[in-house]
Amino acid sequence: MNRWRSLTGRMAATLVAITAGSLVLTAPATAAPIPDTAPSVVGGTRAAQGEFPFMVRLSMGCGGALYSPRLVLTAAHCVNRTGTNTSITATLGAVDLQASSRIQVKSNYVYRAPGYNGSGKDWALIRLATPVTSQATLPIATSTTYDSGTFNIAGWGAAREGGAQQRYLLKATVPFVTDASCSASYPGDLVAAEEICAGYASGGTDTCQGDSGGPMFRRDASNAWIQVGIVSWGDGCARPNAPGVYTQVSTFASSIASAAASLGG
Repeated sequence: MNRWRSLTGRMAATLVAITAGSLVLTAPATAAPIPDTAPSVVGGTRAAQGEFPFMVRLSMGCGGALYSPRLVLTAAHCVNRTGTNTSITATLGAVDLQASSRIQVKSNYVYRAPGYNGSGKDWALIRLATPVTSQATLPIATSTTYDSGTFNIAGWGAAREGGAQQRYLLKATVPFVTDASCSASYPGDLVAAEEICAGYASGGTDTCQGDSGGPMFRRDASNAWIQVGIVSWGDGCARPNAPGVYTQVSTFASSIASAAASLGG
């Protein structure tokens, strides 16, 4: 199984223009050893400039969302450990990663979920050296209220399984998949209390390599965006009966908030 959907350690892939009608998101990489990488957004379309201002591209080949002006929420498998880290570059504010208007900020610290061992607990926070106040942040779900229905996914990952990373941000929508149905697809692998699944039984639309750590989100009761998942893993990209698996943000909302407070964000 091509479990993770990140490209940590696989940055040789070149950025290419998005294939029309294709959007793929990728899965995360573990600390050590680094796992095979997986998806971007498959079966998607190009996002408009400013449509998802909270989206972040991370230089190790993962995605993320702006949790606060100084913090990016991403996947644990995208980072190695908790501690000082000045090697990550976050790109924000542009759907085109080569746009002159893009914002680029270095990291200064990483917090990886305590107890992360490659199964569940797949979340992390990256603190930026300087705050980004010009872009909207993405609130996270604090209950399971929004953990069903239709979700949005977006990322710069591959637009097909095994494909190259994208220059332009792609977007798509995917429906909720029950724990029972998802467990049937991944017997013994799904951590139902910590993960949430989404995708079509027929396949065709999914996250893929290079999209690990990016958000899965939807509208809340006030019609504002709210994050319900973090791109984590899956069997390939957009395969039939192989939904994308995401960290269930509501499960870890209090832990994420506590970690954010400890980081000054």
